[in-house]
Amino acid sequence: MVKKFIKCTPEYWEFVRILRNDPKVQEGFIIPSNITSNQQKKYMEIYSDNYRVALINNVPAGYIGVIEDDIRICTHPDYQGLGLGKFMLEEIIKEFPKAYGKVKINNEASKNLFKSVGFTEAFIIFTKNNNG
Repeated sequence: MVKKFIKCTPEYWEFVRILRNDPKVQEGFIIPSNITSNQQKKYMEIYSDNYRVALINNVPAGYIGVIEDDIRICTHPDYQGLGLGKFMLEEIIKEFPKAYGKVKINNEASKNLFKSVGFTEAFIIFTKNNNG
């Protein structure tokens, strides 16, 4: 398995959007949303320099970005459990050493991922559940 870490060029913007919208990964995000192609294009035109894509055998398998030092990371479900998240985190903190991650309190996989790279829990943020 050959892993690569590359800049998120326009050819990967739709991959990032589709993965971000995938119901299998939505529950891991603090704010789930359904992003349109137009929204993604506008967003990436501004922020794509802060995003990287991980390839496995030249196939996009995950992405990571840092906006205002806040890390957002996602591994495609077909590639979870292969160390790709750890690989992406280790690479991105070389470029953004002050970056941090926000993790939902019940997201044990993400907590363990960040801890495996040397992150520690710093504080808890409370949000209101607006689902009823």
